Amino acid sequence: MKINHIFFDLDHTLWDFETNSDIAFKTIFKDHKVKIDIDKFLNYYRSINQNYWKLYRDEKVTKEDLRYGRLKDTFEIIKLKLDDDLINNLAVDYINVLPNSNLLFEGTHEILDYLQPNYQLHIITNGFNEVQYQKMDKSNLSKYFDKVITSEDAGVKKPNPIIFEYALNQAKASSKESIMIGDNWEADIMGAKNAGLDVIFCNFNKETVSSNIKSVSCLADIKKYL
Repeated sequence: MKINHIFFDLDHTLWDFETNSDIAFKTIFKDHKVKIDIDKFLNYYRSINQNYWKLYRDEKVTKEDLRYGRLKDTFEIIKLKLDDDLINNLAVDYINVLPNSNLLFEGTHEILDYLQPNYQLHIITNGFNEVQYQKMDKSNLSKYFDKVITSEDAGVKKPNPIIFEYALNQAKASSKESIMIGDNWEADIMGAKNAGLDVIFCNFNKETVSSNIKSVSCLADIKKYL
């Protein structure tokens, strides 16, 4: 069956999360006058953040646990003593500041301009409602997408097949005419495949992957498949 619906992940796929996140941290540490080796902080924070998102996807921590815990754990590793009130304030301010910087991966607007005339485009994201819509608006992405499906609206997170079923229902699409494009092997690729969608893996880090999975090393390569 012909593909009619394309579901994109947002963070790490279109929206350059790491770069924008780094800028947000530099801003909030300056605002709160936190003296910190930012490179050392970010070096530890990135993997800790990924681990917390895995726990969040698996329903093992709450949204609040994630926001606070990833900062608390990083500060402990780099031996920076901050009181809980300050950590909580930093966690809140980080979310507020994050959408203010909106660098996208190279070729984002170009590939969306290329795809939009021929497909209905949608977003499926595990990110928080209050920040994902801001990211899309401020980076001029909202105009491309028909439906934006968040895990908070769906009640479950990728890779749970229920979020993909919810997304298909919202888009009035069948799995056979739909493809998921994302960077996370577990959440986006395996999750979508298990729900019956075709997939394209955004393999920006050039990992070794199965040859029977469509993969791209940059967004422009999507033209090979669509």
